[in-house]
Amino acid sequence: MRKVCLSMSLLARRRSTSSFPKSFDSNAIFSRCTKNHWLLIRPNNFVTAPYRNMNTLVQKTTQISSRQRKIMEKSQLEEAFESAETTEEMLKAFSNMEEVFDERELGLASLKIGLKLDHEGEDAEKALSFANRALKALDKDNTNPSLPVAMCLQLLGSVNFSLKRFSDSLGYLNRANRVLGRLQDEGVVVDDVRPVMHAVQLELSNVKNAMGRREEALANLRKCLEIKEMTFEQDSGELGKANRDLAEAYVAVLNFKEALPYCLKALDIHTKRLGQNSVEVAHDRKLLGIVYGGLEEHEKALEQNVLAQRILKNWNLNADLLRAEIDAANMMIALGRYDEAVGTLKSVVHQTEKDSEIRALVLVSMAKALCNQEKFAECKRCLEVSLGILDKRERISPVEVAEAYSEISMQYETMNEFETAILLLKRTLALLEKQPQEQHSEGSVSARLGWLLLLTAKVHQAIPYLENAAERLKDSFGPKHFGVGYIYNNLGAAYLELNRPQSAAQMFAVAKDIMDVSLGPHHADTIEACQNLSKAYGEMGSYVLAIEFQQQVIDAWESHGASAEDELTEAHRLLEQLKKNAHRASANELPMNALPLPETPAASRDSTSESLHKSSVV
Repeated sequence: MRKVCLSMSLLARRRSTSSFPKSFDSNAIFSRCTKNHWLLIRPNNFVTAPYRNMNTLVQKTTQISSRQRKIMEKSQLEEAFESAETTEEMLKAFSNMEEVFDERELGLASLKIGLKLDHEGEDAEKALSFANRALKALDKDNTNPSLPVAMCLQLLGSVNFSLKRFSDSLGYLNRANRVLGRLQDEGVVVDDVRPVMHAVQLELSNVKNAMGRREEALANLRKCLEIKEMTFEQDSGELGKANRDLAEAYVAVLNFKEALPYCLKALDIHTKRLGQNSVEVAHDRKLLGIVYGGLEEHEKALEQNVLAQRILKNWNLNADLLRAEIDAANMMIALGRYDEAVGTLKSVVHQTEKDSEIRALVLVSMAKALCNQEKFAECKRCLEVSLGILDKRERISPVEVAEAYSEISMQYETMNEFETAILLLKRTLALLEKQPQEQHSEGSVSARLGWLLLLTAKVHQAIPYLENAAERLKDSFGPKHFGVGYIYNNLGAAYLELNRPQSAAQMFAVAKDIMDVSLGPHHADTIEACQNLSKAYGEMGSYVLAIEFQQQVIDAWESHGASAEDELTEAHRLLEQLKKNAHRASANELPMNALPLPETPAASRDSTSESLHKSSVV
């Protein structure tokens, strides 16, 4: 009977409390557990007021059975556990409970301690042991889904993520997601499921980001936003932050177009709730500036940055203000306002410490402005000082330093100092390879390194970097991301350089297919991939296919009108050249009537047709 009582009270809900938590962060999930589960709010069904015999003549001793005594002892231990506030108190009470309760009855207590330890983040291994113990106790039959089991799985996912065991974390979280889906299908109260569901989706996003699977992580973040939209008021602060988080995630994968509406929504919510001068609005405007910059709307970007700076200045947030000023200088550089950018950066550099990371970033931006003005000597001095600072900070801030090295390499590349640029990119890769969550950055750097090696005629060295980049970026951004298309286009160029036209044709075909989807068939880069594909087939002697793709190039350039007149002229020239080559190849073949047997011409035509078919398979 006691087991039934415990089970019934497990999911009891307080009617006096709000239906939803105020937040879906780890604190809220833990708080909701403490509101809903037996060990914290279970009414005491077994302890009643002691019977007092009022007879003054005879005192009778109340006899308590051993069963009743055991029930009272358990109830007192439960109450001691429920009233514990610190981790130490909880662990002490739990230790006392272990002497009386069986392992199954300790499942929820183990879960509560595991949640507490995970929230504090001090002893992940101990949290893991309690989480495993809770799951073993609560998931005995492994068939019936329950909210506590889902919470155990979410906790195991969270703890394994803390321990950087990303594959294990992903497995537990996916299982938690399935359990929650079954609970929803079975009609479990939505108010109970949503907070845990949000925690699982958020953790899935974190794990996938850590594994470099950013495109998949975006889907989980979108689900987080959907859950909050079903839970909170239309213009709540929670929705403002959720929209900004999703915008930042899109910016991380360079999808500025998708980021824009979420960023604008966050700004709208925070402005309505907090006013124009709030810190949240400042962060929204900074992000919006980056989004507009990514969309190459640099005037709009600078406008948002200036508005953000005013707010940050009012709140005396100097560190954020310095970074905003650096962003503003970079926007000025994009607009060609180099002197203005240098002036801003000179003002900022005086506010930084001598060997600080922020000073190194200021100098990198200043070098970029000077490089655009072709003041190469001054540019190099800035870069050398910046490298001296960054070199000392590799162990402290490896990701930030790697980003700076990559930016510096671009300046050397602009100055045609390719060997220096290549060396810096190799240093960048060495740092990123130790950071599993930076797989997307590793892919991007590998792509640039491969391209530079190709540019400097180190073709054999370039191919492994390009192949690695393609795999990394497919995992991170999806197989149809335009960046993946560029890599395959470069791989095709490498194989063509090595006189391997069939391999080149395969790579160019993949590049064209990706760019058709991501950029559209009339984009200049898509047309270039098609042109390369025509060239590869021409090198193979497959002139029918070469002419077909070259005609597609002409049709695409014609859609650009007068702005592509030169490109169209060149495309027509190449088409005529292909036709001449095809005619010359045909003329060199033996005439049919010179062949000894009448069956041979047909056989020859079949063979040629088969050859063309094979060469078209990519």
